[in-house]
Amino acid sequence: MLEKEVINFEKTAIVGIVTQNQSEEKLNEYLDELEFLTYTAGGQVVKRFFQKVDKPNPKTFLGTGKIDEIHHYVRENGISTIIFDDELTPSQQKNISKIIDCKILDRTNLILDIFAQRAETSYARTQVELAQCIYLLPRLSGLWTHLERQKGGIGMRGPGETEIETDRRIVRDRISLLKEKIKAIDKQMGTQRSNRGAMVRVALVGYTNVGKSTLMNAIGKSDVFVENKLFATLDTTVRKVVIKNLPFLLSDTVGFIRKLPTQLVDSFKSTLDEVREADLLLHVVDISHPDFEDHIASVNQILVDIKAADKPVIMVFNKIDSYRHLTIDEDDLMTEKTTKHYTLEEWKATWMSRVGEEKALFISATNKENFEEFRERVYEAVRQIHITRFPYNKFLYPDYKDAIEKEEKE
Repeated sequence: MLEKEVINFEKTAIVGIVTQNQSEEKLNEYLDELEFLTYTAGGQVVKRFFQKVDKPNPKTFLGTGKIDEIHHYVRENGISTIIFDDELTPSQQKNISKIIDCKILDRTNLILDIFAQRAETSYARTQVELAQCIYLLPRLSGLWTHLERQKGGIGMRGPGETEIETDRRIVRDRISLLKEKIKAIDKQMGTQRSNRGAMVRVALVGYTNVGKSTLMNAIGKSDVFVENKLFATLDTTVRKVVIKNLPFLLSDTVGFIRKLPTQLVDSFKSTLDEVREADLLLHVVDISHPDFEDHIASVNQILVDIKAADKPVIMVFNKIDSYRHLTIDEDDLMTEKTTKHYTLEEWKATWMSRVGEEKALFISATNKENFEEFRERVYEAVRQIHITRFPYNKFLYPDYKDAIEKEEKE
């Protein structure tokens, strides 16, 4: 008889701040996401802390009173990890660790840890290790605090600084080695891309956990790993897809996230090259998520950062089967209607009706709802790119409706 696997989640507390640029409502959205990230990494959030400040304390990020409050809670409740929603400076991390006796992480560290767990191939592991080394380099001094406490005087001068410098040199050498390794793999992947010929390339982009891999499996009849967790996909998967005898290449890329660590954007350059070199982007959005408009803005900003914002885009609003809107009772005269009360039909009448040349697509990749419309839109967009590149193939690939009629006659 098989024994049931018991997963031990680390007891974790998460911390954020309310500032002039970040309201309490916005902070709660970020902390909800941070909690999901923590769960993905193997932690259980048992407490949330936040403080209203004009700007983060340069020494301890939070005020001393709040730090003491967290310290007492950690000691009394056996918390093993504290995760801050914003990136901590090396000195802040070091100072907080001196007061609170547990693991102190920030959002960047947490995302890097999830990437390290999810990396399957040698290339993904190399990219993640490079990002981790770049993040670790300025924070090495905190690892040698036991040597800093050595007393001064004759015979008592410890090798602390020497050890730190040795460690830094090891990490710098490792970074150089990893960069060379990635450069070699980039060259290899560039050759692979050039060998794919002149086929039209389509890339799935979007926020993490919006259903890109599910959509890839549905349209490409492939078996890409799917899980309801953040960053289930790290390695780019490229598949040849055929819709009504029109072939094209479809690639599933790593998901984006708000406050994406810059180290990851740099180290995942080759993965993101699939997006840069694509002829068409399918921007997949989880419309059932309450903050999907923020997600769209985050993805668009990252596309600008990686110089891929000029590509033709089809907006694909996924998970319509999970969409739920708030309702207002007829006798409720106080509640003001917001976008959270919009039905799908009302959303379609907003800015979504002006996305691209035609209206946005609303589908469910899991239930294949409105899938024929999705296939038609992708077919027509790919066909347009193809016949622009090869005008003599215009009669080989007719309009979608003509292709269906041709199939029915046969």
